[in-house]
Amino acid sequence: MDYFRYKKGKLFAEDVPVSRIANAAGTPAYIYSKATFLEHFERLKRAYRRLDTTICFSVKACSNIHILKFLAKAGSGFDVVSSGELFRVLKAGGDPRKTVFAGVGKTDDEITFALKSGIAFLNVESEQELRTVVDIAKKLKLKERPKVEVRINPDIEYKSHKYLVTSKAQTKFGVDFSIGKKLFSDYGHNKFINLCGVHVHLGSGGKTIDPYVAAVKKILPFIDRLRSYGFAIETLDLGGGFAADYESDTAPSAEIYAAGIVPLLKDKNLKLLVEPGKSIAANAAILLTKVLYTKTSGGKKFVIVDAAMNDLIRPALYDAFHFIWPVKVDSKWLPKERSRNVKMKGLEIVDVVGPVCEGSDFFARDRFLPPVKRGDLLAIFTVGAYGFTMASNYNARPRPPEILVDGNKFKIIRPRESYDDLIESEK
Repeated sequence: MDYFRYKKGKLFAEDVPVSRIANAAGTPAYIYSKATFLEHFERLKRAYRRLDTTICFSVKACSNIHILKFLAKAGSGFDVVSSGELFRVLKAGGDPRKTVFAGVGKTDDEITFALKSGIAFLNVESEQELRTVVDIAKKLKLKERPKVEVRINPDIEYKSHKYLVTSKAQTKFGVDFSIGKKLFSDYGHNKFINLCGVHVHLGSGGKTIDPYVAAVKKILPFIDRLRSYGFAIETLDLGGGFAADYESDTAPSAEIYAAGIVPLLKDKNLKLLVEPGKSIAANAAILLTKVLYTKTSGGKKFVIVDAAMNDLIRPALYDAFHFIWPVKVDSKWLPKERSRNVKMKGLEIVDVVGPVCEGSDFFARDRFLPPVKRGDLLAIFTVGAYGFTMASNYNARPRPPEILVDGNKFKIIRPRESYDDLIESEK
């Protein structure tokens, strides 16, 4: 899963004791493992090596420039959904020719920035957006026609939290097949854009490859029909959403996904784009937090920590599971796996909660944990995707630092915000 492992009862990030990072940077803090990022990226490269594939890391999952920089050096492309994310990619040295821009509501300024930057593909999700892209491309008088993909909503059942599903009919994402056909009929030979790709994105968090296989089987006949009408379709963009192991060995590996997808695309003369986020980033970070207090109320025990929902909103927003365990534990409580049903003698059932004034400010409810006390450190695992990127300053709380571990070294790649930072833009 990752390079966060216990050695003699102490949690290490690669070769660095997590407690040492806590002493240097305080809590709460995001701690990233560079080796974990790169290992998951390389697994994806190997899994899809039989096809002409570009892996575009989803920047919305984890957007720190230092992380984007080493992924770019490893050969990654990028998936962005805003001008801000594209700006980050360019500042990190990412190749715009390996970058795709998606999103259902791009502004004219964002489309202009993307086209001027020379990105690989602009993914459009409505007829009005496509008309806008044509108008902007015409005004810009670009040397080459920008490549455009149409996002198709295949109406595929995708079992995940309802907020994470984007592939069913009557969602805001993409267009159905009939409208997709009309867009190619109307704009497939336009002289200002090169409409040459089909994009699909099912959602995020599913635990099976079946929806991806079903989507490809639905999309390929559509592409064949478009080609039969004389449209040159060169690319299939399968989006992202591939599952990550929030619990040990519960998500299909990159190899398993590829085993279902690659045979369907063999000999189809299509370039493949994939846009993984959490399958690369999720396991690559922990959120380090400190126990402030413990108390019992109404027969329930609470562990109150210094991290809060503003630092990691996924449990409050999606009821998401994140494994939580002390940074230092007795050998009898070393976890053999990360599971919501850990069973060991002497564990307590607790709620792990934060200090924010909301009932939704929790990280775990009715969770088995070893006994902890004030001052103990806890690690919240698998927070590398949609962790810091969704953090906020709610309750006027400064955001935590981001720390990158590389072997036996670590560095702060984004410092902890100060109170002055909170009001800097209000002066």
